[in-house]
Amino acid sequence: MDLGIAGKWALVCGASKGLGLGCAQALVREGVNVLIVARGAEVLEATAAKLIADSARPASASVQFVAADITTVEGRAAVFAVRKDFDIVVTNAGGPPPGDFREWDRDAWIKALDANMLTPIELIKATVDGMAARGFGRIVNITSSSVKAPIDILGLSNGARSGLTGFVAGVARTKLAAQGVTINNLLPGKFDTDRIATTVRAAAEKSGKSVEEIRRTQQAQIPAGRFGTPDEFGAICAFLCSTHAAYMTGQNVLADGGAYPGSF
Repeated sequence: MDLGIAGKWALVCGASKGLGLGCAQALVREGVNVLIVARGAEVLEATAAKLIADSARPASASVQFVAADITTVEGRAAVFAVRKDFDIVVTNAGGPPPGDFREWDRDAWIKALDANMLTPIELIKATVDGMAARGFGRIVNITSSSVKAPIDILGLSNGARSGLTGFVAGVARTKLAAQGVTINNLLPGKFDTDRIATTVRAAAEKSGKSVEEIRRTQQAQIPAGRFGTPDEFGAICAFLCSTHAAYMTGQNVLADGGAYPGSF
């Protein structure tokens, strides 16, 4: 399926690995020009080289990268110094650490809010008016399935991401919707990334079980019988960025292999 976004410019955050990389790769293969951002310069440069070398990348799709911490004012300034206008923005920042809420002080909460709520809002604020003026815009916020089914050891993430969910529910339904700009949240369940490795280790330490035992148990609880892959996640992201998804806005799209029962 032609997604109708070849030649567009996309900002993809946290794209050096994992779900962010899956999104960047899917967009590049659709002919989208991407600017990828992550903190680790060496890994990010290697990722850019991988995207450029991808045999499925149309020759017209360019790849640029900026090594910066997108959760800081300075990091965002570095990105917008390279390019100001984007047609597509994929917000993504590493989730806060798991733990017991009794151990988190104010600084821990502020850090979680900065990364997983306030940074996406700043990126939305910086780009939506330009999108609206051009008549096309797609913002996809990578959040978490925990906003629908909170996870006890991920209280920082539950709180910060739920705040972003509430914000998007309002702003996506303003006049931006009639100006061709959609804003949606993409909620990953358990995908085989470094993040799942961290939470599996935390669960293993808490329960006294082995990491492999926790992995097997968690996969058995997913109707699909496995963790998802970054490629699968990227394909969903690319669809939400496409012309075919123009009638979808303000939605929380859950990708979790059927783990969350939901409602009808």
